[in-house]
Amino acid sequence: MDEHEPRGDRHGGVVTPAGSRPAGAAVLSIRGASLRFAAPGHHGPRHGRDLWTDLDLEVAPGELIAILGPNGAGKTTLFRAILGAQPLSAGEIRLLGDPVRRGDRRIGAVPQQRIFPASVPMLGRDLVTLGRTGTRLGLPITRRADRDAVTAAIEAAGATALADRPIGSLSGGEQQRLRLAQAIVDEPALLLADEPLSSLDLGHQRAIVELIDAQRARGTAVLFIAHDVNPILASVDRILYLAPAGHRIGTSAEVLRSAVLSDLYGAHVDVVRVHDRVFVVGGPDDHHHAELTEEE
Repeated sequence: MDEHEPRGDRHGGVVTPAGSRPAGAAVLSIRGASLRFAAPGHHGPRHGRDLWTDLDLEVAPGELIAILGPNGAGKTTLFRAILGAQPLSAGEIRLLGDPVRRGDRRIGAVPQQRIFPASVPMLGRDLVTLGRTGTRLGLPITRRADRDAVTAAIEAAGATALADRPIGSLSGGEQQRLRLAQAIVDEPALLLADEPLSSLDLGHQRAIVELIDAQRARGTAVLFIAHDVNPILASVDRILYLAPAGHRIGTSAEVLRSAVLSDLYGAHVDVVRVHDRVFVVGGPDDHHHAELTEEE
């Protein structure tokens, strides 16, 4: 099959290649989305906890939206909902106009970092190949188009020298390059990055941000959960801040303000800007912006 023809997904349906999306159309559309977890031992709408309610968000091609907020705010859970793995309590999420579903190859995902131990014999190239063939039913036969796509993704991630090395022998930053190559191997319309800079030194952080910016230049939209927004602040188009008292969406200048965060936390929060860096102090956790790891 020509690699530019519509691809079948794991469920036998047809998906539209990322490159054929209409110019200017929203890549991701979230409308009236709410997610409520029931309290243990209880059923019904009066028992439980709302992670977020009435969330509306449209993401344009090439746009990078940073998702910030404290532990328990539902950041990674939002990613699971976008991936079709977590049903909403209300509202809808659409990708290029279609309801989201599991296994949609138009979405690439970089999960929270888990270091592969030295005992893992898998080569870097094998890890990236799983992003291309891992959802297929039956034997994972690798076609020429797959091999070409894997090579291109590895080159795009600056990981050519890592491709034939055991993944367990690589540093955290090197492994993260290969995870990014795995996420972009199908040229996704949307890239979900869940704290991809966690535990990386500044050099590796800059390299990952540059790689993501290169994908955005190709039209890929990016949602980026960040523990610290400063390494990506220059690249961020908008921020979605999830917090106990609600959420806010806007530019960093609109959202990262003392008045806004104080309202979201229900307590006084100071936002301090020093040499193009942002720090949040005086809040419930006194966190360096932004204190975020995910939970659910």
